[in-house]
Amino acid sequence: MQDEKKYWFPAKRYGWGWGFPTTWQGVLVFVAYAAALAFGTQWLVRDHQSGLFLLYAAALTALLMLVCWLKGEPPRWRSGGGD
Repeated sequence: MQDEKKYWFPAKRYGWGWGFPTTWQGVLVFVAYAAALAFGTQWLVRDHQSGLFLLYAAALTALLMLVCWLKGEPPRWRSGGGD
């Protein structure tokens, strides 16, 4: 059994947050997020419902951040000065 936890999203090298996914599961989540955002753009913006689109995009982004929080490396502030 493997003791080391494999993170889907590594912590950013500089700043706070997560970088691009490093596992296929993370890539799948990222592609699904982008596809859902593109679908919402076609569906809501085309129908001139930009306010609803902003709520939709905010909800999708919150969901992506939740997945990153649960499956990503614990975030912390990283500066370029040899922390």
